Amino acid sequence: MQFATIANLAAKTANTAVIDWRGFIVVAVVTLVGAGFVVVMYSLGVRLTAVSGDDTARINTAAKWGSWVCFGFCGLAVASGIILIVPLFYKTAMGWFGVSV
Repeated sequence: MQFATIANLAAKTANTAVIDWRGFIVVAVVTLVGAGFVVVMYSLGVRLTAVSGDDTARINTAAKWGSWVCFGFCGLAVASGIILIVPLFYKTAMGWFGVSV
């Protein structure tokens, strides 16, 4: 309760809003797009895995490789999310590119 009072007092004195709505919308859109991407890639990977195993005499290699590519994109998306969230990983990754945080 005390933090809300301080934030409201700061907003009244600075005559600005407490919430950055543009930033909120950007985060919401990126979250929805990222979650949709992971779900679509995983679903496509599962479907391609099922298709590659339909014909037991001859395995469809294109579908098998496609499924692994889709699962790889899922793994990259999850790994990049973890790197962005965990400060130690983020600082290390930024250090690889010469950016000091």
